[in-house]
Amino acid sequence: MRKFFQEIKADLKFKTAGPGQRLSEPSRAPKEKPKAEVAPKPRQAPTDEAQRAAAAALARLELKPKGKAPCSSQETVRNQVRKELMAEAAASETRLSMEEEEREEEGAAAPSVSGVYFICPLTGAVVRKDQKEKQLREAIEAYSSVDPVAASIMEIQTFNKDREKVRACVETMAKYLDNICLHPEEEKYRKIKLQNKVFQERISCLEGTHKFFQAVGFETKTLPVPGQESPEEFYVLREDVLGRLEELKGRREQLLSSEPVRARLHRQLTVFRPSPAAARFELPHDFFSLSAEELRREQRLRTEAVEKAAMLRTRAMREKEEQREMRKYNYTLLRVRFPDGYILQGTFYARESVSVLYNFVREALRDDWLPFELLGPGGLKLTDENLAFNECGLVPSALLSLAWDAAVMADVAAAEQEQERRCPLRPELLDSAQTLS
Repeated sequence: MRKFFQEIKADLKFKTAGPGQRLSEPSRAPKEKPKAEVAPKPRQAPTDEAQRAAAAALARLELKPKGKAPCSSQETVRNQVRKELMAEAAASETRLSMEEEEREEEGAAAPSVSGVYFICPLTGAVVRKDQKEKQLREAIEAYSSVDPVAASIMEIQTFNKDREKVRACVETMAKYLDNICLHPEEEKYRKIKLQNKVFQERISCLEGTHKFFQAVGFETKTLPVPGQESPEEFYVLREDVLGRLEELKGRREQLLSSEPVRARLHRQLTVFRPSPAAARFELPHDFFSLSAEELRREQRLRTEAVEKAAMLRTRAMREKEEQREMRKYNYTLLRVRFPDGYILQGTFYARESVSVLYNFVREALRDDWLPFELLGPGGLKLTDENLAFNECGLVPSALLSLAWDAAVMADVAAAEQEQERRCPLRPELLDSAQTLS
């Protein structure tokens, strides 16, 4: 070992001699004619990816058991290190170039769907995911001219994301109205101090609450406060509202029973003619909960981690990691291939249950009473309809197969006799069938 480091040290000393120093050469080395000096080409600095790859290779070597290697094998070890570093750097550069090519291909390929779309429950408009909240706001604002109280309740329930805060807010607001209805003759219950701590912490900080009080008949007034020099602002119920207490009770019940306004996921039901490209999916970034750059970075890190720890992970650890990966997807694009080759496609939430897919297929059938089974990738029957798609590994996309009940189909075929076998899908869906590219 000592001799090995002495050789390396001498080699480095020989290569790094200064311009004024004479390089020591073995006495037996033959003299050579001086050659014209050629300026060395500047070496390109390694990329960050190559440096990480080199560090990973050195780390693996350090993890190997350290034993005393024979002096004769030192050159072999040194060569092996060089080979591993060069291989890691080359692999890293190749991976980066492949990712660039994939990005270019993704930009040129026609996606299976153009994005994730939603249906506004108030207007019926179909909008992209990133326009969903804007559409809901515009629809609720427009509805406020029809029923301002209902519109304000929609705002409270829909645009305040902390459900526990919304619950506490609604209960407190309902209590204010209840006190008025139970004690209409007492003036103190018809006034709400805006700077009251409870009002500030539970109500005032939430969106839509002030619109509600104004819509049910409260006015803002500045009133004197006993024992206090400066007046304060209050919500004060108008006198005319006291003659419509039943209406106020109805608003209270409406407030307590309200739910958030949710845009409905558009299934984007599509029928494709038989195609060998059924298993090829091109998904837009809407299907993922991470940005495109975050996905690429995670993919690189995950690939490196798998290469380093593949032999150390247990089956339970791998399954846990797979489940964690499945939770990264918000939506899934599913295709169901029929025995005649036609393909039914739809968009679903990744956490929806398999029963939703069965209903989706059944609604597309000409005869919705026909019994069938759905087979996942590998021919596995989806018998537990309560499982979510991400629990079955059917995200972010999957191709399934439909299998009819053999006995029932035999009876159907016998009843049809000589008639031509019809496609089981509804005629209007077949009329709009597309070609899968």
